[in-house]
Amino acid sequence: MMKPVGRWVPFFFVLWATWETALSVTRYSIPEEMERGSVVANLAADLGLDVSGLAQREVKLDIFHNNKYLDVNKITGELFIVEKMDRENLCPTKTTTTCFLKLDLIIESPLRIFNIELGITDINDNAPHFRRDKIELDVSESATPGERFSLPNAFDPDVGANTVKTYKLSESAHFTVDIHSGSDGTKYVDLVLMKALDREEKAVHNLILTAIDGGVPARSGTASIIVRVQDTNDNAPQFDQAVYSLNMSENSPAGTVVIKLKATDADEGPNADLTYSFTLYTSEKTQEMFSLNSKTGEIAVKGTIDYEDMKIFEMFVEAKDNGPVPLSGQCRVTVYVKDMNDNYPEITIKSLKNTVDENVPVGSVIALVGVSDRDTGNNGKVNLTMNKSLPFILNKTSDYLYKLLVSELLDREIVPEYEITLVVTDEGSPPLSDNETISVHLLDVNDNAPQFPQTFYTIPVMENNAPGALLSSLTAIDPDLHENQYLVYFIIEKEIVNTSMSMLFSINPENGNLYALKTFDYEIEKEFLFHIEARDSGVPPLSSNVTVHIIIMDQNDNTPLIVSPWRAHGSVVEEKIPRSTDKGSLIAKVIAIDSDSVHNSRITYQFLHNTDATLFRLDQYNGEIRTMRMFSYRDSRHQQLVVIAKDNGEPALSATVTIKLSTVETALKTYADMTEVPLAYDIFSDLNLYLVIGLGSVSFLLLITILVTIVLKCQKTKPSKAAPPCRNSVISERNSTIADSTLVSNDAYWYSLFLAETRKGKLVVRQPVPKGARYIVSSLPRSTGLTDTSDSAASTLQASTTTSSSSS
Repeated sequence: MMKPVGRWVPFFFVLWATWETALSVTRYSIPEEMERGSVVANLAADLGLDVSGLAQREVKLDIFHNNKYLDVNKITGELFIVEKMDRENLCPTKTTTTCFLKLDLIIESPLRIFNIELGITDINDNAPHFRRDKIELDVSESATPGERFSLPNAFDPDVGANTVKTYKLSESAHFTVDIHSGSDGTKYVDLVLMKALDREEKAVHNLILTAIDGGVPARSGTASIIVRVQDTNDNAPQFDQAVYSLNMSENSPAGTVVIKLKATDADEGPNADLTYSFTLYTSEKTQEMFSLNSKTGEIAVKGTIDYEDMKIFEMFVEAKDNGPVPLSGQCRVTVYVKDMNDNYPEITIKSLKNTVDENVPVGSVIALVGVSDRDTGNNGKVNLTMNKSLPFILNKTSDYLYKLLVSELLDREIVPEYEITLVVTDEGSPPLSDNETISVHLLDVNDNAPQFPQTFYTIPVMENNAPGALLSSLTAIDPDLHENQYLVYFIIEKEIVNTSMSMLFSINPENGNLYALKTFDYEIEKEFLFHIEARDSGVPPLSSNVTVHIIIMDQNDNTPLIVSPWRAHGSVVEEKIPRSTDKGSLIAKVIAIDSDSVHNSRITYQFLHNTDATLFRLDQYNGEIRTMRMFSYRDSRHQQLVVIAKDNGEPALSATVTIKLSTVETALKTYADMTEVPLAYDIFSDLNLYLVIGLGSVSFLLLITILVTIVLKCQKTKPSKAAPPCRNSVISERNSTIADSTLVSNDAYWYSLFLAETRKGKLVVRQPVPKGARYIVSSLPRSTGLTDTSDSAASTLQASTTTSSSSS
């Protein structure tokens, strides 16, 4: 019989206790999962025990195998829950709804044992669950509808109505579930394909399978079903485009990526593993220029891309998968090559004259020049220029042809050869250029006359030169070439005093060396003036001449000639002077002349011997000998003086004269008073000039008579008052005889005459005459060579004896 014990149990539980006397087993029933401390039953009341004595009787509860869930209150005698009890844990193998626990209540003093059974009933406290939360299935896309796939069933520890009752599948167009029960009532589920799969459309199907138990309220558990659709090679590779068009620059370096092709295959795995290759429609030339990566589909430059060689490349590319039955797709790649300015312009000389005459006319064509460029557009447009300014111009006759013309007169002597650099430049960016150098040689034309470095040559020649001596080399310059440069030299003939110039000088016709053919004497010939011509061998020949002035240079080759005091050759001059001569009186005057030039004829005087150095002194410049004091009785009556006259030449030449002086007691005229004054010896004196003018109409014979009369009268009546000599006393250069003059034999007079004559450029020579004779002076002018510029005329003094009736 079951006793209700609901007053100790929560209101939602019902407890029935059954007491069976025969068996002495007290049974209770409670639901699982009661809270800790819940009272199961009052054992003291149910078993008829005295509550007051329970504590002393040592009541204890013994649960078979485990006593951790229940205990007895020793004061009240109540059986209460110490720990929640889970039916699934207590009876894991039980498939019934109730799990029984056997308890023994033991009371000491006296010992009593009560058998108790506690039934644990199942509640829906567990939701169904799958052993795996994720269920993965591989289904081929070629699977046919209706094909089934087993799924793991859900597990629910609850039993009876609380266990799994059904399954539900999330919404799917391709799948559904089929539920069936096993012999033990377990629910099993299959996944059924309702519609054919397409992996390329949907490769993975994510489904949710829900297991629902029969409890109230119902509980459920889910599992994720991942259906991977396995690929079959049912899709061919596809390129993004059927035709690819692109541009690329020529001369792109090797390795440059042109395009990276990408084909897609809806399949997967080996069915989508693609291999790229050129088809047979791709030319070998194209395949030499480009490479194709079979794995990546990358097309790169392999060879040298030249726009001028090929402007368009077409490549046919195939993509093939690696399926059991390979499928493939194709595309076409068209590459348009873009022209770059990569070709240098070229110059072609079509016609060229390497040699032209230097007098070629302006406008003459030297060369025809062609230009070209393999590029196109502006890259192929070219211009031709010269790198520097030259006497040539370029005349453009067409886009690719030029004429090289002479623009200025050419002169080989200035520029014998031209290096013409032609520069061709295109209009690309950046521009490219090339150059070509041509040489133009100028041929010589006889257009230049020989030229002497100087227009006037002054050649000094030392007198006494050896015949045939080289005087100078007169070389002309002719800038022409070859025969136009070969020169011949000539002396232009000119007569000098009936003497041909070629008798005096000679010139080497080949090198212009000038030679003297005779020995020159400065005292006779001082200079020559003539012309030399240089003539080339061209056709026609050209020539030029130059003036040559030969100046004879003086040498000190003439010894001074002592003309005063006069003495015969080798004799001694003897003079007498009074002993009463005063201090400073002129005793004698030494006069020497020299035919050399002024420098070499400059004479100085010195004593070589002086008997008494205190008595006489000599002026070194004018040769005057004067007394330094008066004579004394101690002085010797005879004094000897040796005077040397020395010129200024190198080496110096000299002459000496010895003067012996004798002192006399008688009074004599001093040397200064004895003056020889020449009578009028110049036919152009003032008096003669008036007579010539007044008697011009008289006959020549009467004029001669009057002149002779006047001369004779002047000589007798006025010996000491002669008219001053005239400078123009020369009758002729060829007839050098002048009027005679009678001179007084006196050194002082002779000196005066010498000075008068030499001032007129004449040479006066005194010669001895017999005693009682008179002096006759005849002066001659110097003979001149080529010019009239002689600085003195040669004179000679001739002595002749005339009969005189007067005594000294």
